[in-house]
Amino acid sequence: MEHFLAVADNLSFTHAAKRLNVVQSGVSATIRALERELGTDLFVRGGGGVRLTPAGHELRPHARATIDAARAAKDAVNATHGAVRGTVTVGTLTSINVVDLPAVLAELYRRHPGVQVHLRTARTGSAGLARQLRDGDLDIAFVAFTGAPPADLQARLIAAVPMLLVVPAEHPLAAKDEVSLAELAGMSFVDGPPGYGNRTLVDNAFTVAGVERTVALEVADIGTAAAYIRNGLGIGFLNELVLRDIDSSGLATVRIADHDLCWRLYVATSAIRPATAAARALLSLIEDELRSP
Repeated sequence: MEHFLAVADNLSFTHAAKRLNVVQSGVSATIRALERELGTDLFVRGGGGVRLTPAGHELRPHARATIDAARAAKDAVNATHGAVRGTVTVGTLTSINVVDLPAVLAELYRRHPGVQVHLRTARTGSAGLARQLRDGDLDIAFVAFTGAPPADLQARLIAAVPMLLVVPAEHPLAAKDEVSLAELAGMSFVDGPPGYGNRTLVDNAFTVAGVERTVALEVADIGTAAAYIRNGLGIGFLNELVLRDIDSSGLATVRIADHDLCWRLYVATSAIRPATAAARALLSLIEDELRSP
């Protein structure tokens, strides 16, 4: 089931093998054996890549439920002798340090040496992380939502900070304390790709204001945006958490006068799929970290 889901999620035997840390021939052999047992093809293989057959689509949620049930059974057995074991897959955002994750993981390993943690980022930002939570590829994720968290996710707000306009120090706007969104019409921006929380938040604000915006440069790690802004490749919006941890020399920040740009970060889990014992142990330590002064 794990091999099937890896191929189904990646639509690639090669990527599935890398995710599972096994050879590709092993994944292919497992899928062929599963197809023989079920008496039907689960994937269409061809020059255009791999895609699920109707039978494969039908199997996917049942495969996920099977794995969840197996994990719950393991948790129950381990609990009889006080052990917490298993793997927790955590989705993270780059350049965000609200939680001291290395310190939290060190404490997790100290208390529960039988737990392993896999850290992942998503190329499509918070939207991708939320989707992976729904699909069961992640147990926990740090995500930025621009509105109320979706009903199928349990989300705890852990940070709410303003976003500021960032411009080169020699930019004409650098001397201002605040500007309106209308004053930014026609300017080029540096921002994250679509799906990133900061990009969605700013895009929505410009849409509400009726102002067109051109993103001339997209960066996967929003923390690197400052360097591109400093070199005159565009202006951009960064939240105060990012600004706190970067080199701000050669930059100026300006408030937005006519729109409340507040970036909100949550730690989220599935509201439908029960958290494993290992995930619950990590969430407890994250809560402890957030409560510490």
